Amino acid sequence: MRELVFALEYDPGTNPVADVLAANPETTVRSLSCHVTTDSLWRVDLAEGPPDALEALEAAYSEASYCADCLVKDDCGADCETQVLDRAAETLVVYTYWDRTDVCTSVPHIALETLGEGLLFETYREGRRYRWRIVLGNGATVATFFEALDGEVDDCTGIEMLRLADVDPEPGEDGLPREQRDALRAAVESGYYETPRRIDLSELAEELGVPRSTLSYRLRRAEAELATAFVETGSLADLVPELRS
Repeated sequence: MRELVFALEYDPGTNPVADVLAANPETTVRSLSCHVTTDSLWRVDLAEGPPDALEALEAAYSEASYCADCLVKDDCGADCETQVLDRAAETLVVYTYWDRTDVCTSVPHIALETLGEGLLFETYREGRRYRWRIVLGNGATVATFFEALDGEVDDCTGIEMLRLADVDPEPGEDGLPREQRDALRAAVESGYYETPRRIDLSELAEELGVPRSTLSYRLRRAEAELATAFVETGSLADLVPELRS
């Protein structure tokens, strides 16, 4: 299995959810599930942020012109259903579903048509940036997918390729993949994890000379590995050898 990671970047006024996130940089949206068939798409998203931002985000999801993930800028005629599943002070869980019309297309539909079945989707949104992670089989031709995606994305949306690699790459000497280990060490040494933070993600990314989305991805993967290892074994020794007795 391989993972393909790329990002879409929306211009102002082209996506209501992206506009809200850009106006509220402390607010993020990540997918809890995302599913696609040839005729439909449905997903559940978790948004986190302050109450005012979540209220604006809920309104953006409910706009009649907004159809989750549809790349068609004009009215595609799709019947889109949006429902809030849960709402708390700083979290919002939203379910969306739509039936595809003859003109509808989306990242998952293009992936299904060019990469085949059995795909896993994971998304993360902050600001105008919409990052996709697709887990796919080794035989899929990624170039065909990007050619099809480029043909559907207009000038209002940029595409950036971030990563194509085997799932669960071999760890480095320190347990975690070296790029994740380096990002984590730099974040700790720069005060990113202190309260209050001495540096924000954008500043750290600039210091390291990497895109903000790439640094965010590496830190999230490292944090997930460390948290999983601790919950499963009660120890981080397998990932951080210097902790071994």
